[in-house]
Amino acid sequence: MGKAKDPGPAKLFMSVMGREEDLLDQGFRDLGQEFGEIDFISERFPFDFTDYYTREMGENLFRRFITFKRLISRDSLPGIKLLTNRLEEELSASGGNRRINIDPGYLCAAHIVLATTKAYAHRPYLVKGIYADLTLIYRDRSFQPLGWTYPDYRQEEVLGLFNRLRKDYLEQIKEGGDHS
Repeated sequence: MGKAKDPGPAKLFMSVMGREEDLLDQGFRDLGQEFGEIDFISERFPFDFTDYYTREMGENLFRRFITFKRLISRDSLPGIKLLTNRLEEELSASGGNRRINIDPGYLCAAHIVLATTKAYAHRPYLVKGIYADLTLIYRDRSFQPLGWTYPDYRQEEVLGLFNRLRKDYLEQIKEGGDHS
């Protein structure tokens, strides 16, 4: 019989998407208040793979990835997703349309997992309407996409970004990283 073990802390990251830089900055401040110091903000990545968000959020969307200094327990991801959903609502336009999209996930040595409210065959249910989406796996010295990985997470620039973040995460773990 195997014994259950805590897998150790993971690196919290978020994909933050919108079309107004000042609104993303406000989102970063609010996220920092909730999750502690932000230790990385990526360059802007255009979001032009789908028009899924156009009706609600408009055109010319871009995304930035952010990470937080404090590592998290992996089982905290559903609560984080519920909190980011609430923050999206608070930053919505007066008519209710979102102006910012926040997708939290975690990075660890073996994979990247996103939290989602959308059920699908490859997304195991976690709790309170939140599912886990195994997005990338680490194999052959790099993160690799899977058959269902979103097109924007398949980009070489994004894979390279996550490979660098993985290296930083492993160094943080080695140094006894800050975690909750």
